[in-house]
Amino acid sequence: MDVTIGDDGDRRALAYPALVGRPEPGDTVLLNTTALALGLGTGGYAMVVAVPDRLPPDPPPGPGHLVKARYTPLQATVLGVDEQDSPHHALLADADSLTGMPVIVADLHSALPPILAGLLADRPDTRVVYVMPDGGALPAWFSMTIARLRDAGALAATITVGQAFGGDLEAVTVHTGLLAARLVLDADAVVLAQGPGNLGTGTRWGYSGVTAGEAVNAAAVLSGRPVASLRVSEGDARERHQGVSHHSLTAYGRVALARADVPVPELGGPFGERVAAQAAALGDRHTLTPVGVTGLHDVLAAAEQDWGVRMSTMGRGLDEDLAYFLTAAAAGRHTASLL
Repeated sequence: MDVTIGDDGDRRALAYPALVGRPEPGDTVLLNTTALALGLGTGGYAMVVAVPDRLPPDPPPGPGHLVKARYTPLQATVLGVDEQDSPHHALLADADSLTGMPVIVADLHSALPPILAGLLADRPDTRVVYVMPDGGALPAWFSMTIARLRDAGALAATITVGQAFGGDLEAVTVHTGLLAARLVLDADAVVLAQGPGNLGTGTRWGYSGVTAGEAVNAAAVLSGRPVASLRVSEGDARERHQGVSHHSLTAYGRVALARADVPVPELGGPFGERVAAQAAALGDRHTLTPVGVTGLHDVLAAAEQDWGVRMSTMGRGLDEDLAYFLTAAAAGRHTASLL
């Protein structure tokens, strides 16, 4: 929606009707303009906090006692798949195993489409569920990617865990989210990556994607098959993200205590050699698996066309940072070989 902010003129704004009601033309709205002030790319909208002159009706009474975005003005009460009022509570009460289900872990939300493309190209009937933790956006509704992947049939469902909300199912933790994907939604595989937005500080430990290592541990302790998708870039101007990002080297090399498969794309040339050499640092802790990328560019281009989802990371498209997308697709291709 468009809003007029005093002398600043027209700006883009975003409202979540489930939380604040649905603004109509001519409404006065209360805005949070932090993202505009910071000039953010992802999330660069004014956020509608309220429509003061026309508040939404109180939600009807019903099941659900999980409060997400807790103790903020827009906290939301949802029905958790794992809580006592859930019809799935008994199934999950003592659940303890993913029975070997692959769990593909990635740093960024932008890895979701290429991972799916690589996986579904080889195993088109695979039922894939996305588990979204709370490292990036909290509302799953913010992601146009999720909606378009669902509409295209590439993604079966989304489970939001932790403080994140708005998925097809809600869960308290990554662990119950993974178990629900397997036992409630009958997933063949899971992709687990934070929602849109990514917080980083240029320090070794100060970035939201550090939880990728913790996700590897969660998948392993539940008898899943962790697949650690590397974050690789040839187009990022920042040295710390060139080749294999320090995010992957820290999350998988220091935080992940359990063994995972690490697909290493065979990119060729000096850059491919650099990626392989950097990934070798993870070899003592994980199982490095070379994966060919022949044909994956065509797969990714077709997915963009067929799914209506643009391959984009940090503003760079498919051919502006091809190595990033090929690496994520290689993780999907490797996972297909496990099914």
